[in-house]
Formats: sequence, structure tokens, C-alpha cells
Amino acid sequence: MEESLDKNDQSFENSTRLKAIIDTAIDGIITIDSKGIIETVNPAAASIFGYAPEEIIGRNVKMLMPEPDRSQHDQYIENYHRTGVGQIIGKGREVLGKKKDGTVFPFLLSISEVKLKDKQIFTGIVHDITELKKAEAALRESENKINSIIQGAVDGIITINTRGIIEMVNPAAAKLFGYDEEELIGHSINMLMPEPDRSLHDSYMHHYQETGEKRIIGIGREVTGMRKDGTIFPFYLSISEVNLIDRKVYTGFVHDITKQKLTEERLRRHTAELERSNRELQDFAYVSSHDLQEPLRKIQAFGDRLKTKEYEVLSEQGKDYVDRMLNAASRMQNLINDLLGFSRVTAKSKPFVRVNLDEILDEVISDLEVAIEQTNTKIIRSPLPVIEAEPTQMRQLFQNLLSNAIKFRKENESPIINIYAKSLQRTAHLTATPGDEVAKIYVEDNGIGFDEKYLDRIFNIFQRLEGQKYEGSGIGLAVSRKIAIRHGGDITAKSQPGIGTRFIVTLALKHPED
Repeated sequence: MEESLDKNDQSFENSTRLKAIIDTAIDGIITIDSKGIIETVNPAAASIFGYAPEEIIGRNVKMLMPEPDRSQHDQYIENYHRTGVGQIIGKGREVLGKKKDGTVFPFLLSISEVKLKDKQIFTGIVHDITELKKAEAALRESENKINSIIQGAVDGIITINTRGIIEMVNPAAAKLFGYDEEELIGHSINMLMPEPDRSLHDSYMHHYQETGEKRIIGIGREVTGMRKDGTIFPFYLSISEVNLIDRKVYTGFVHDITKQKLTEERLRRHTAELERSNRELQDFAYVSSHDLQEPLRKIQAFGDRLKTKEYEVLSEQGKDYVDRMLNAASRMQNLINDLLGFSRVTAKSKPFVRVNLDEILDEVISDLEVAIEQTNTKIIRSPLPVIEAEPTQMRQLFQNLLSNAIKFRKENESPIINIYAKSLQRTAHLTATPGDEVAKIYVEDNGIGFDEKYLDRIFNIFQRLEGQKYEGSGIGLAVSRKIAIRHGGDITAKSQPGIGTRFIVTLALKHPED
């Protein structure tokens, strides 16, 4: 009898232990009878489906299924009892469940059949895989995004393995090298290289894998590629090394720089030509300042001597000749000085500093005070910006424009000069590079104006539309244009005869460092 009690105690202890394990299990555990009626449900299963245990026990398990499984489940059980062939029993698979609130969720269901003395029951283990499915969906979405980026990228993207065999190539890379994608995948990357890189590439890779010494990986540099038709072209190559679970791959990003290199070469040649032209101009300026001025000084000296010592003995016609000769020599001296000034705009240029154009305008107006008062000129001004510029040249620019407005006034009307500015971007939204942002300076007058068909002429050296009627050499606007161009801009004008002129000067706010 004592032995029987011990067995009962042991059986009770085992039963208690088993119940504790089931009740504390993370996965849901449900048992049903041969008709599908729920007999037991652990707390995890009840929580997964959103019910209290007492709401489930004694009811058909199909209440936990969405359609069409709900309607078909009784038939599943009947077929199994008749044929012994189960769809899930003893196998397990991913199915859908339905919670109390009607939401449907995925879970992994494994069912075991238990035959007791007097009945048959089925135990289902429910493992909620909602978060797993979300993670899988997020991973698929991420992979789709990455694939879309790769496939739609403007630059070429190529992936190779450690032996240099191409594993992936995007459409941009295939097009850049003139191949179809399937013509590249599975082939060595050196097919896209001209000699000597084609022959040396395998040794490059071997050297890197042996020593870890990087030549391009993680650095990037300019290299040369070869297209299917044999033509070569320059591109910028940056390579990243990717460590996968079981292997290593290399991804190369290919940016075609053909247009950039052609532009650089044109710019190099243009710069060389400008340097040559500037040297010639400087040489000419030297000749002007020395060789041309020397005979001119003699003409002026002997002319002055004639006027001071022999003037009274000359005939009236002789006196006229001397006066005209000295006037011509003076005009020639002014032309030479103006020409020297024009050449010095770039030849004697200084570094740019921050310049307040309002302060420059104040100084110019002060310098022109006498002419402004004599002509009763009215100046209207709005705030001007602070820019990077050479102060002396800015003064020269404003002095030329204001002097012109005063000089070319109408005979019976006081000059009115309006000066204002606008800031703008050369290309919308681009502001990072010096020269992207510019200031437009407007100088408007109510003077005699000119026909715009002569617009190109007025900015050329020694061009004068009004002949000898107005004093000057016709070099002021040419100097102004040269100054504007040196400051990353230009100058143009709008005008109508008899109405007035608006000069528009474009100046970059910032400049690249030399």
C-alpha cells in the first residue's frame, strides 16, 4: 500500500511539473479531441489569440482560423480519420490564425497525435512568427530598394569576387562599356581594361590579398576603361570591400569623366592661350610706356620749346600748326595712359578681399562731387552687397559708370542716376561653389541713350559712338567689362535713344582661392 502511495505521489509530482512547463512555455500549446474540440490551452496560446482560456476551452478549434480554413477544418479531421493521411500532423507548416479582434496573423504550427487508453487527442504547438514575417518583409523591401537604386543608378556599379570574376553589373555599367549584362557576368573584370592593366590586374589582386596594400580600394582614383568596340575612355573608380558571411566581394563604382576631361583639356588650352595673350599685352604695355612715349615726349618737348621761344615769330598759320600738334600729342599721351590702365586690370591685379560696395560708392560720389554739383546730378541709391573683390578696381568700375551717366546727359535736363542691386543664383538651389551666387548691380540714367544695335561696340576698346562730340578715349567701358569678367561676371546694357541707359554689371559674391 505504501508502494502504491509512493507511485501516486510520484505521478502527481510529474503531472504538476509537466503542467508548470506547459503553463510557462513561451509558445502556445493547445490540445483538441478527435472532433476538434479544445480541451486545454496554455496561457501563451490564449494570449497569442487574444482570449481568456475559459473563452476557448470546450469550443471548436476552428474558431481560431480565418476563412477558408474555418469552413474546411471539420472535413480535414474527417479525412484524416478515414484515410490516416494528414496535411500537418507530424509535419508542421506555416499557417494563418485569427485573433479575437479579427486580425489575422502568421504562425508556425506543428501537430502531434496522442493516443490514450480511451481516446485520441491532438496537441498543437503554436509559434507566433508575426515579427519574423515583418522582419522578412522589411528585408525584402530593403533588398528591393537597394536593387532599385543599383538598377536605376546613373553611375556604373560592378561587383566581382576575389578571383576578379564579375558577379553583378548594373545597366549603367553595361551601357557604359557597350555590353549586355549577360555578356559580362561570369567573365573576368580585366576584359574591361586596356593594356597594361588587363595583363597586370590578376597580380594586383593577388598582391592586395597577400599584403593588404591598397592602391584603389577605399581610396578611388582616375583610371582608363575599354569598351566592347575597343575604344578607351577615362572614368573615376572607387572600390569598396564587402565581407559577407562566407566570402569577400569587391564593388566598384564607375563614374564616366569623358566630358569632364575634354572640358579640362579645352580649359587648359584656353588658359595657356590667355596667358600667352596676357604676356603679349604686358609686352605691348611695356613698349607703350617706354618706346612709344619716348618719341612722344620729344614731340611735346620741342613743341613746348617752339611755343615758348619761337611762338611770336611764327605766322598765324604756324601758330595754329604748333597748337594742333601739341593737342594731338596730348591726346596721344592720354590714349597711351588709358591703354596702360587697360592692360593693368589683369597684369597688376591684387588678391580679392571682402569689399562693401556701399563704401566704394560713397568714395566715388565724393570724387565726382564737383561734376555732380556742376551738372545738378541727382543720385538715387539702394543698399549694395558686400562681395569678394579688388577695391581699387571696384572704384574704377563705379567711377566709369557714373562718369558716363554724367557725361552723356541731355542738354536741357539734369541727370538722374539710380543705383541698386539684386542677388541671385546662376542655377537654382546651387550655392556651394564660388561663383554660384552673384550680385547684379544696376546703374540707370536718363541720358541720351544709344541704339542697342551698337551694344557690342560700346564695350570694345577705343569705340566711341558719339565721335569727337564728347571728351574721352572710348576705353572706359572696355575697362569696366574687363573688371567685371575678372570678378566672375560681365557687363551689358539696355538703352533707347533719347530715353536713357541701364547698365547691368554681374559680379560673383565669392571666388575660388588661388
